[in-house]
Amino acid sequence: MRPLDMADPTSPDFWTRVLQTLGDVGLKALGVAITLAVCFVIAWILRVIIRRVVKRIVQGAKKKADVADTRAIDRTPLASVRIVQRSRTLGTILSNIVNVTMVIIAILLSVQIVNPELLGSLALLSAAVGAGLGFGAQNIVKDVLNGIFIVAEDQVGIGDVVDLGLASGVVEYVSVRITHVRDVNGTLWYVRNGEVTRIGNMSQGWSRVVLDLSLPLDVDIDEVEHIASGVASELTHDPTWRSRIIGDPEVWGLETIGGDTLVFRLVLKAKPSTKEDVAAELRRRLREEMRARDIDLPGLASVELTGVEGALRVRGVNPPTRPHPIPERPTWHPRRGAHTATAPEDAEPDTPSTEAP
Repeated sequence: MRPLDMADPTSPDFWTRVLQTLGDVGLKALGVAITLAVCFVIAWILRVIIRRVVKRIVQGAKKKADVADTRAIDRTPLASVRIVQRSRTLGTILSNIVNVTMVIIAILLSVQIVNPELLGSLALLSAAVGAGLGFGAQNIVKDVLNGIFIVAEDQVGIGDVVDLGLASGVVEYVSVRITHVRDVNGTLWYVRNGEVTRIGNMSQGWSRVVLDLSLPLDVDIDEVEHIASGVASELTHDPTWRSRIIGDPEVWGLETIGGDTLVFRLVLKAKPSTKEDVAAELRRRLREEMRARDIDLPGLASVELTGVEGALRVRGVNPPTRPHPIPERPTWHPRRGAHTATAPEDAEPDTPSTEAP
């Protein structure tokens, strides 16, 4: 057969090869379409499962808090709010991971169907490109991995007041790579999760209100303790404030004596979001009570404990121990056979034995 017969439309072999080529292209296109459809269905199913799991967790938090709207959970204990935030954030992360993974799988399978030899070349090219990008993108991988752990372990959440070392303020957004923190001046800081080595979260659990009362030297300490404890207890049982306060007040007593003043310390636990309000109300009530009793109050300030002092006070002040009576000094008795010991005055002197040995 001559080479020109292959390009001759009148040749029977020409149409045979055309039909064969169209059949091969059609089968490959059909295989690619089926692959894309299967990957799309799998990704859709996984996203539905993730959404249902997140929805069930959120519904459980709403039911536990006895509210119908997610926004109403803000009035409930902090745990419910954080469960909702963490579940939704992790749901978004997992959905993105599913999407990216299925796209990569679909591309590789499509290339395998179109040209198996191209996949080997693509693998070599991808390995070379990956090795080159590995050094440049290692910070991105570090940010993503650290961000996943931050979200999964509930280290920070939207609305938390945090100290990330690099920035301090209110968390406005948390992603797998970047955390947005707005400080008190309104500046929005973008902190890479990979650069965060420590997190100080001031919105979880409880916060401690520490007040130092400066009093004259001639004041009755017992009376001041009684007054301060009574004012703090009254605030704790006030219907308006009791939902913002945790536990009973603690009287740490006389802290320091300096110059012409005594420093007396009063402590109260409060919810983190209401700490400053509770401190302001407690200062106001203490000032009014001291004025009503004609007790001078030169100073009344909130204190932030730091360093060793703060570490020693983490679990609160230890209650004073009761005095134990000092035991009487035991009577000393000489050792048996000791030659230097002297006999007591009221003891009878030893008499020589008259018995025969």
